[in-house]
Amino acid sequence: MFNKSKSPAPTPQSRADSGSSIPPLPDLPAPGQPAASAPRSAGPAPVSQRGLSTLSSDLQFEGAITGGGDLQIDGAIKGDVRVGRLIVGETGAVEGNVSADYVEVRGRIVGGISGKQVKLIATAYVDGDITAEQMSIDIGAYFQGRVLQGRREAPAPTPAPRPAAPAAEPAPQIIDMKSGG
Repeated sequence: MFNKSKSPAPTPQSRADSGSSIPPLPDLPAPGQPAASAPRSAGPAPVSQRGLSTLSSDLQFEGAITGGGDLQIDGAIKGDVRVGRLIVGETGAVEGNVSADYVEVRGRIVGGISGKQVKLIATAYVDGDITAEQMSIDIGAYFQGRVLQGRREAPAPTPAPRPAAPAAEPAPQIIDMKSGG
């Protein structure tokens, strides 16, 4: 008669035993918290299930960084960065091109930025071109460069068959611009 179909909610103790002893950043949702409860427009994009990797402020790195995860840079990087989601902290610096779906800059980037969503917070310093679908620049942020609005293009629809051209029209010419050697 009183059957419970829902499983009991996990207690904070059981979450701590799962191996995650480091609490999430204050502005990010907790790993067990649904992303819908976090305000979408006020805060950063949701964190992936893998968590956030951090390059701390006392570290310097030379070389390219690539991956699909999330990265927060509080140290210095000389090289290109290509990740899923990137936050450059106030003490962070990147000399190279940056590419991520979501880029939030609080520190310094000297190089190009490419992403779906790019945010320059008031403490940001950016010297380079930015290509983004969505862009926001807070008052006080320094930016030197160009902004190009890039949109993902929808697949082109298949053209409907056209009636044959009249015989009087010349056929279109195809010109190959590649040099033959």
